[in-house]
Amino acid sequence: MSIIKVNGKEFKPYIPAMEISIRIKELATQINIDYKDKRPIFIAILNGSFMFASDLFKEITIEAEICFIKLASYKGTRSTGNVITSIGLDEPLKDRHVIIIEDIVDTGNTLNKFLPQLVNQQPASLKISALLHKPEALEYPIVIDYLGFSVPNIFLLGFGLDFDGLGRNIPEIYQLIGGEI
Repeated sequence: MSIIKVNGKEFKPYIPAMEISIRIKELATQINIDYKDKRPIFIAILNGSFMFASDLFKEITIEAEICFIKLASYKGTRSTGNVITSIGLDEPLKDRHVIIIEDIVDTGNTLNKFLPQLVNQQPASLKISALLHKPEALEYPIVIDYLGFSVPNIFLLGFGLDFDGLGRNIPEIYQLIGGEI
C-alpha cells in the first residue's frame, strides 16, 4: 500500500485488505453462532456497504437471505441531514431476525431515521453490523452489534467508501492526507 491520488486529493494507507478480510471472517463467525437456526435477513445499505456486505455474506454459513436498500444523507463529504430512500425494502420483516449491514456509522443520522421504519414492521430482532464506526462523530444513540473497526473522525476512502463517487473499488481503506476536502 502506498499513497494514492483520487479526484486530486492524496490518501495514505489506513487499513490493509488482509486486516479487513480477517475481521470480516471474525464477524461472520460470531453471526453464524448467534443466528444458528434463526434464518436471518440481512439488509445491506447501498451504496457504501456493497463490498462489506458481499465479503460478509460469503462467510455466512447458516441459512440467510440478503436484500438491499439505498439510503443516502451525504453530498460530497458532508451529511445533508436529510435521509433519502432511493430503493425501497420489499421483504416483509414481521417476526424475522434482521441484521443491517452498514459501511460506516459516523453521526448515526441515517440509521436514526431508518431504524424506526424497521421497528414498525415488528421484526423478531434487529441488529446492526458496520465495518467502521466513528464514535467521536456519533450524534444519535446507535448501538453496533457487530463492529469491524472503531476509527477516529477522519475522512476515509476505499472498500466501498467514496469521495464524490470515486474510490469505492479500492480493496483497502485509505485516509485523506491533511485537512478537509
